[in-house]
Amino acid sequence: MTSNTAQQAAAVSDKAVLANQAYADGRHLAARQSIYRWQQPQHDLPGIVVDELAGTRGTVFDIGCGNGMFANRLRRERPDLRVVGVDISAGILAEMEKPVLVADAQALPFADDSADAVLALHMLYHVGDIQATIKDLARVLRPGGVLLVSTNSDTDKRELDRLWRRAAGDVLGIPEGPARVSLSARFSLEQAVGHLGAVFGDIRVRELPGTIELTDPAPLIAHLASYEAWAEQCGVPFRETVGRAHEIAAETIANEGSFKITCLGGILTCRQ
Repeated sequence: MTSNTAQQAAAVSDKAVLANQAYADGRHLAARQSIYRWQQPQHDLPGIVVDELAGTRGTVFDIGCGNGMFANRLRRERPDLRVVGVDISAGILAEMEKPVLVADAQALPFADDSADAVLALHMLYHVGDIQATIKDLARVLRPGGVLLVSTNSDTDKRELDRLWRRAAGDVLGIPEGPARVSLSARFSLEQAVGHLGAVFGDIRVRELPGTIELTDPAPLIAHLASYEAWAEQCGVPFRETVGRAHEIAAETIANEGSFKITCLGGILTCRQ
């Protein structure tokens, strides 16, 4: 691992950065989520979560709930469940329906065997000690309960990685610039079963592939710009690189008719 990559990995699990910058409110998270409107086939991840919990009764903890995309859907479609949203950022929880709780996923303030289901969706790459966090998620889960985890593949959105390197290189005046920050690199789809398998004996993986095709660079640029909290770790002037990426993406659309991004995420259903 290069020093730049190691620095990026440390930064995406920095609690102060997460609570006060990256997720101080829902703006950046919403920008990253919005690009999937253009994905085909469409994957309704909150709907998949609802389906996976069809047999669940009782209490659900949504750990790292962010802007409430999953918790809010569950509350609408499963009012019989008690859904508790948990996040490290008080700011992002401010507009969420209660009950919510500001807490660290690595030290959950819940009793043993207190949840019938636990959600850890696109968040385990943000915790400092992934293995210890998985053990704590299992601790609060009742026997027979289910843990739902999601993340992205190491191959996800590689077109954006190449775009960023080219734009960064142009800004720096070199053939190829440093890599952009990758959130899921610390807990990718390829690594997830290994991590979870140390605690959970029954793991089912559902891959969610797709292609995003854009005829306007705006959603792509909003996605790249949403990583602003980690600008210092990019090793390149951030705003200038985003601007150059916009120019390259617009040129690609003009020449080829669209900018295509290949996606691969997944959801893991885990039982002890």
